[in-house]
Amino acid sequence: MIEYFIAKRYLKAKHKFNLITIISTLSVGGITIGVAALIIVLSVFNGFGSLVKSILISFDPHLRIVVTGDEANKKINDFYSYLRSNSKVKNYFPYVESKVIAYNKKSYEIINLKGIPAENDAENWGLKEKIISGKYDLSNEGLGKIIIGLPLSLRLSLRVGDTVTITSARNIERMITSLSIPHSQKFIVSGLFETNNRDYDVSYAFSSIEEAKRLLGYGDEISGIEVRLENIEHSEKLKKELTTKFGDDYFSYYTWYDLHKDLYSIMSVERWSAYILLSLIIAVATFNIFASLTMTVLEKKKDIAILRSMGADSNRIRRIFMYEGLMVGIIGTVAGIILGLTVCYLQINYNFYPLDPTKYIINAMPVKVMFTDIIAIGSMSLLLTFLASIYPAKRASKTNIIESIKYE
Repeated sequence: MIEYFIAKRYLKAKHKFNLITIISTLSVGGITIGVAALIIVLSVFNGFGSLVKSILISFDPHLRIVVTGDEANKKINDFYSYLRSNSKVKNYFPYVESKVIAYNKKSYEIINLKGIPAENDAENWGLKEKIISGKYDLSNEGLGKIIIGLPLSLRLSLRVGDTVTITSARNIERMITSLSIPHSQKFIVSGLFETNNRDYDVSYAFSSIEEAKRLLGYGDEISGIEVRLENIEHSEKLKKELTTKFGDDYFSYYTWYDLHKDLYSIMSVERWSAYILLSLIIAVATFNIFASLTMTVLEKKKDIAILRSMGADSNRIRRIFMYEGLMVGIIGTVAGIILGLTVCYLQINYNFYPLDPTKYIINAMPVKVMFTDIIAIGSMSLLLTFLASIYPAKRASKTNIIESIKYE
């Protein structure tokens, strides 16, 4: 390990304020800033990603099985049996869903009516905890109960306890073709919910599955099954199992990722773009390492020649300068990791970068540090440093002894 101590001595010996010292300092500073910036930015992306996922998953199932064929409902009992016996499945619920027209007085909106089992634990659907007015109640007491989003209630001028009339789009089509009066059904608004997901708040209403079937004319049929798993990461595996066992002729399968694939893909592209662009900061810093090591080799020609004349082979000379470059990289990388984690810690615990809660659904920039990100960033930084050190180290190992000593 004599090469390591010589490299360390060379690094410490740069006490004079010269060009090499300046370049080496810039190298350490550049790597530190680049690594810290990557950790902070990726942690912010992780924070926003987790926030979006938690909002969507609170209403979306882990796996949705959609009925697409006329013969599909004959196999529903087989589906129930399989899901009931599968250890990955926490619970499952049938549902019906269709476009309807909701109107109150002179106001009307086209929305999605979703019928869910009234007797099941409401928390499994993520609806109960999102109710901000009224209560979770889908019972039938003469009139069916309905739960709608707060923005939708404002558009229709509805409050808890008011009555809203619902007509399905299928009934509207029948009215046009047969010149009959469309079948409508009145519901009592039992609760208002707000999910911070505009797609749901503006366009969804929930009723019991029995009332929804009666209005939509589904009879004994259903639109599909929504499944919650013990571990959300098993959704893709269960999707493949169901596809293999039941096929995809009469059913379509959508994991939580498939339901918002475009959004998740855009977030992933943005994250990788930020990683690549910020890596350029570290790449520029490694060019400085390349320059400083090359100048150090020229400056230490005499020392190299003396070491060679004392019996040091070219491999040892090469390792000396490789170690010197790697030490610069390690110092910058460790300093960057410490700086990045410190900033993330302060944001997580003290929210020094707040957000306006009247404009955003959160009051501070979300941050989530992932250990795998730190490993990836640190490895990439050290790899670039290693690559930048190869050429100067090879050049040092090829130093001509006689030519280097002749003019000293």
